[in-house]
Amino acid sequence: MQGAARGLRKLSGLSDQLAVAYPSAIRGSLLECSSSAAHSQSRSTTVLCVRKDDEVVIMADGQVTRNTEIVKPNVKKVRTMIDGSVIGGFAGATADAFTLFERLESQLEAHPGQLKRAAVELAKLWRLDKYLRRLDATMVVADAKESLTITGNGDVVEPHDGVVAIGSGGPYALAAARALIALPDYDAKTIAEKAMTIAADTCIYTNHNFTTLSLKGEDKKE
Repeated sequence: MQGAARGLRKLSGLSDQLAVAYPSAIRGSLLECSSSAAHSQSRSTTVLCVRKDDEVVIMADGQVTRNTEIVKPNVKKVRTMIDGSVIGGFAGATADAFTLFERLESQLEAHPGQLKRAAVELAKLWRLDKYLRRLDATMVVADAKESLTITGNGDVVEPHDGVVAIGSGGPYALAAARALIALPDYDAKTIAEKAMTIAADTCIYTNHNFTTLSLKGEDKKE
């Protein structure tokens, strides 16, 4: 017992010495941990995109969570762009996401009909611009031809199977949608509804108040 106590005192002394010798490094580590915690909280949602046959659906839940409190149950996390020819959803800070959607819409106006190019241009700006790189959100966007995920790390990713999900409940929705997509009697909306229900039943940051946007061929509907 005495040996263990001496060992603990040595460790405590070493920690104090490190704090004196490298205060900025320790503060940086604490800030990084704090930032990571805030980042994970901001992802507390589920957004799912399913593409099957000639239809693509983006569906999101409506819950806003702060720490352990449900702040609001009916927030709309999906939106249309370019007169409804592009649809999108987000996980993260609402104001940041809408700022990014506005920037994406500007890129779509500069590159009409080229969603992937507009997304890449946005990702470049998001990564390099001093103001934009502070924005905290992840976006899923789709048009009649492509579905993409856009992140602040400069990633623009197109799913190989037409299914993508983001947010804390994303892995549950993604797994469920991939299991259902091969069923011949299930269209994109049915798959999305069933997968989102599974995510909402599993993830405490996701509720059953779903909002849906879809595109079918060149037609749009909400």
